[in-house]
Amino acid sequence: MAGTGKAHLRSETDGLLRVENLVVEYKSPGGGAVRAVSDVSFDIVAGETVSVVGESGCGKSTLAKGVMQLVPTASGTVALNGTDLTKLKGEALRRARPNIQMIFQDSISSLDPHLKVRALVEQPLKVWGRGTDEERRQKVDELLRSVNLDPEIVGDRKPAEFSGGQCQRISIARALSIEPQVLVCDEPVSSLDVSIQSQILNIIQDMKKRYGLSLLFISHDLSVVRAISDRIVVMYLGKICEVSTPDKLASAPAHHYTHALVSAVPVPDPKLGRRKAILQGEPPSPTNPPSGCRFRTRCPAATEKCAAEEPQLREVSPGQFVACHHPRA
Repeated sequence: MAGTGKAHLRSETDGLLRVENLVVEYKSPGGGAVRAVSDVSFDIVAGETVSVVGESGCGKSTLAKGVMQLVPTASGTVALNGTDLTKLKGEALRRARPNIQMIFQDSISSLDPHLKVRALVEQPLKVWGRGTDEERRQKVDELLRSVNLDPEIVGDRKPAEFSGGQCQRISIARALSIEPQVLVCDEPVSSLDVSIQSQILNIIQDMKKRYGLSLLFISHDLSVVRAISDRIVVMYLGKICEVSTPDKLASAPAHHYTHALVSAVPVPDPKLGRRKAILQGEPPSPTNPPSGCRFRTRCPAATEKCAAEEPQLREVSPGQFVACHHPRA
């Protein structure tokens, strides 16, 4: 997978969010730097759900935080409605943020334990001075009902009194209170029971339609993202290896890493025999990634070219782009 390039980007006039050549680095104990996100580009058009998948440590959550400008970015651009967020500082960045909001993985710790639910959801409206007291109260009641919570029952209770799934509903209501255009969902269901996961996903999908949202959805679960995505971006060790539609990714993954991910998804039919693609070895150290293609040390199709030259994203079928010198047929 280690690939770069912009062949998968659509026209600049079509994109709502456009990320180009984004690099996010963390300092390592030895004094060097770890590129958690290395030269990543993608775009989202209005009303679209783009999901980013990959194993733990591939840079998915760091990418989401880089897009939100919650962590410093070393280079690259994050253009929202044509405005580059990486160039904004202080008050200018603060005023741009209502257009892009985030739901965090740990729903309980992302809520202030000292505030009651009604105050939590109303807080963004107060900060931005939107509406009168009565208008804000009506807005909060509407948002809580939209995520299947009764404001009369939950409004005066604190987050510690709720389950993880209920806290995630509160987080969704809070994120939507100032009517963003883009909602960034960082593994919003990974810590929840399977039965609750489907409820939260249904709520997110319903909110997307109701409020005309565009979604950046971060997950390690292919079965989840296939159900909700318009486009899927696959990452490995800080880089993009494949960009595809859900159907194409499931039926004909072009990258060898993507093939391994897809083959690992359980099939709920014991009569369907399927050989899993077993990857050899462990992921390389992000402090010292392999030359050329970062996946080559685990790839069954690797050659000398893979070590010498980094692959570029290129279109191998309509809507399917892969960064590989020897893609799967």
